[in-house]
Amino acid sequence: MNLRDLDYHLPEDLIAQRPAGRREDARLLVVRRADGALVDAHVARLGEWLTAGDVLVLNETRVRPARLVVRRPTGGAVELLVVRPAPDGTWVALARPAKRAHVGVRLALPDGSLTLEVVGEGDGGERRLQVASGDLEGALRAAGEIPLPPYIRRAATPEDAERYQTVFARVEGAVAAPTAGLHFSEALLAGLAARGVDAVRLVLHVGPGTFRPVSSDDPREHRMEEEWYDVPADTAARLRAARAAGGRVVAVGTTAVRALESACDAHGGALGPASGWTRKYILPPYRFRGVDALLTNFHLPRTTLLLLVAAFAGAELVRAAYAHAVRERYRFYSYGDAMLIL
Repeated sequence: MNLRDLDYHLPEDLIAQRPAGRREDARLLVVRRADGALVDAHVARLGEWLTAGDVLVLNETRVRPARLVVRRPTGGAVELLVVRPAPDGTWVALARPAKRAHVGVRLALPDGSLTLEVVGEGDGGERRLQVASGDLEGALRAAGEIPLPPYIRRAATPEDAERYQTVFARVEGAVAAPTAGLHFSEALLAGLAARGVDAVRLVLHVGPGTFRPVSSDDPREHRMEEEWYDVPADTAARLRAARAAGGRVVAVGTTAVRALESACDAHGGALGPASGWTRKYILPPYRFRGVDALLTNFHLPRTTLLLLVAAFAGAELVRAAYAHAVRERYRFYSYGDAMLIL
């Protein structure tokens, strides 16, 4: 398919700048693949669209306070997005402006508690950093900010430290939230459990590639960045048992889908436990092995996330759903509303 097939016009005022009052207050567009129906609903009533025996798959990654402003010896500011530690003891980060962070430059916090040296350069502003003095993880906890996406055009607030995390976030390592999971409160999860809809956990640490557009009209030319995932043995076993009993695997977010499908790749197509680095890239046509239904937010054009949704629901139905969502003034992107694709 051509990437332009999924382009759409979005009025800027439909890009959600803040979360809904309560997590479950978001609207929900139910998309039925069997007949193409589009139904307006609300996340708070998600249980009406699920049945006892279905299982939610939650990504319990936690967003690191990864945005850190440091200074060159000359005083110039450099903003870092600290992505992850590397096996050699350095850290992978994105620097902005990148031209101020060339190899050999030392970057420090104003109070001198942390000094980093740039020891490597990559594409797209990627830098390798060596800790010269201090504790980077401690500095992030003390001075780092939650890295809100660039389309949220405001500074992060204390509210974002809570609302840009899922209530089930446990394993720190992401630089972006698995946003479909932001709609769940403890009360909503408890209510679903009371209806017989269980939940299992896995991890995929969302990397900066989630913000990067697919630049070629032919999406097959795009290359995914690697991300760490972990599908535990208990999660895989419970999902296999649910399916054997007639239940559905309901992935909460595209990150959960990619983790499950990566695990299927590791077992010749069957769902089993797996962990490691993945560059799993899903675009039409694709046969899903580990997912039966998908809860997801509305995504930017020309992104790998929208391609995955098109692979799951079909490009024509996705175009119709997005046109409906714009017409009905749904809120888009990270703090926006959701789709449930059945």
